[in-house]
Amino acid sequence: MQPSHKKPRNASSPPGATTSENRGEAGPSTADLADREGPEVRSCDVQFRTIGGRAAFEGRIRTVKCFQDNALLKQVLSTPGDGAVLVIDGQGSLHTALIGDLIAELGRSNGWSGVIVNGAVRDSAVLAEMDFGVKALGTNPRKSTKTGEGVVDEVVELGGVRFVPGEYVVADHDGVVVVDAP
Repeated sequence: MQPSHKKPRNASSPPGATTSENRGEAGPSTADLADREGPEVRSCDVQFRTIGGRAAFEGRIRTVKCFQDNALLKQVLSTPGDGAVLVIDGQGSLHTALIGDLIAELGRSNGWSGVIVNGAVRDSAVLAEMDFGVKALGTNPRKSTKTGEGVVDEVVELGGVRFVPGEYVVADHDGVVVVDAP
């Protein structure tokens, strides 16, 4: 591993830019992790949009695989999150929203750090004001079904990266990176 020769960003950084200095108690940024890990970095190629009010978030990975059905998401986010991040493989569907303000608030109030959604969300204006991390492909106001179809805590593969329950994910304006441990 080579030392990073990157100069820290300062006040000339664009507004809202995630830097090591403005992440608070959080660990390194995704860019810092990429510099540290080099070509072996597990950086997700999916270009998620930052929708939630907390742009930088991280935590242990939990997963849900579902398709246009958010009953399992609500069930999982109803449990104590202990700072975890729920990675949701909605199979890239933008036809219905898997998360809205009510389910996001449920996760936030139960101690989840955020969600990464391979699919759509809704109530984006409210989510943008919420102290909760939300990354998604896009938005759609249409509700999903609620039959409970799907699986919890299985490996999810997105953008060339395996999201393994129990490993650690870091998300910010630059992207999403998986690491073995914080």
